[in-house]
Amino acid sequence: MSHGGAAGAGPNAASRRPRRGPASRSADLRASGATMRSAREGGRQGSIGWLGTGRMGTAIVNRLLDADRPVMVWNRTPAKTGPLAVRGAHVADSIATLAACDVVYVMVSGPADLEEVVLGEGGLLGGDARPGVLVDCSTVSEEVSARIRAAAAALDVAFLAAPVCGNPEVIAEGQGSFIVSGPVKVFEQVRPDLEVVAKTVVHVGEREQARLVKLAHNLYLGMMVQSLVEVVTLAEKAGTSREAFLEFFNGSALTSPWIRRRGPELATGDWHLTFTNELLRKDFDLGLAAARELEVPMPATSATYQLIQSAIGNGLRNEDFLSLYELQARAAGLT
Repeated sequence: MSHGGAAGAGPNAASRRPRRGPASRSADLRASGATMRSAREGGRQGSIGWLGTGRMGTAIVNRLLDADRPVMVWNRTPAKTGPLAVRGAHVADSIATLAACDVVYVMVSGPADLEEVVLGEGGLLGGDARPGVLVDCSTVSEEVSARIRAAAAALDVAFLAAPVCGNPEVIAEGQGSFIVSGPVKVFEQVRPDLEVVAKTVVHVGEREQARLVKLAHNLYLGMMVQSLVEVVTLAEKAGTSREAFLEFFNGSALTSPWIRRRGPELATGDWHLTFTNELLRKDFDLGLAAARELEVPMPATSATYQLIQSAIGNGLRNEDFLSLYELQARAAGLT
């Protein structure tokens, strides 16, 4: 503690000051949120709240902080907000405090988490203060998204579905994508901040269309990786190293930025975590459920789903999904 102060303040001056308890700190945070929320009235951009500071959420908030945007954050595990606080983010002591921001973004693991933090007791829509705009960046079903939208509308809160594509490394480089659906006017309101974070920001509809577009993206990603590890394994068993095959492949017309980025990791067996097999399975569950609802046959997707399930059953649940190579290599007798 510093003992510097006004002239005449002795070393015991601090002990005579009234102690500030949790209620005072909460009031300060609410006042901070209200001050940030009124910024737009003064001609400045409105405030941002961010709920969910896992690996992806942290990468996105860092992009916003890099652009000098004020951000208030909250996470169920408070320690995960620490690195962002060091960078200048305000840390809310509760979801109710976070709700004082103009726009609150949410990024959680799945539908049950989303409903809890938005609709549950103490959730974003459950208190006296509510955001003007709620933007959900999670990957959930259209049904859950529609329930959140209806609950928000009943309280005069605008809602956007805005799932994000890309892993934390891609987001950190500004190369991610947002798929957004909801009212166009609301989309245009938050678009400048989305474009700070991501290279591609696309509005795809007025309701829940963004959910299915994101799921389609992740279904293709899973099938692409499985196809890649199959042809790599075939060439490897015939005597061509993974390194040589991928060097050739990345020079062909069939490669992609994703394969160029992750090909060296596949070659060396570096499964550093970007997206787990368990999360990929969750997205395949949601995507195939949508396909059943819409009566769309998806035979290749269904086959890939079973291989993801096999990987999880073989102990690769929490490994990066590039570890699908391990399952393929075992089946081919390479390991």
